[in-house]
Amino acid sequence: MNLILFYVFGLLAIAAAVFMLATKNVLYAAFGLLITLLSVAAIFILLYADFVAIAQLMIYIGGVLILVLFSVMLSNQVQGQPVQSESINRFSGLLTAGALLAGLAYLILSADYLFPSETSLASTSNTKTSIITIGIRLITNFALPFEVASLILLIALMGAAFISTEEKHD
Repeated sequence: MNLILFYVFGLLAIAAAVFMLATKNVLYAAFGLLITLLSVAAIFILLYADFVAIAQLMIYIGGVLILVLFSVMLSNQVQGQPVQSESINRFSGLLTAGALLAGLAYLILSADYLFPSETSLASTSNTKTSIITIGIRLITNFALPFEVASLILLIALMGAAFISTEEKHD
């Protein structure tokens, strides 16, 4: 069942990515990107990479894609017409994409782990998830660097807030 779902989500991701590249409407392309990112997150869940799937949802869908959608929606409101993208260098883009596809297909087909056995899938389901392992590592081995990084990010946020309101405080 996992293998069937893997191929379904893989084909869905590929179809949405092709739609995203083929459409001229930027808003439709953003929705194609949404379907692609959701499919990749589902593939990560099927591969027992829980942390990567949650990071995919929170960072790319929750942050980047929402920012893209807001910018597209606001730019639509300003001009009153839908934002269209122009395709230039179509031949070189197709050539580059074909070369990348051929290279990736060669790497995937030459891999030994293309079709995992049922025993290997059953053995990975009994182990700890990646979130538990990363959480234990963050609390034990990497607690100090994690706290230093959060302190630096807090100072950067305070500095950005001060700089953005500097004109009002002069």
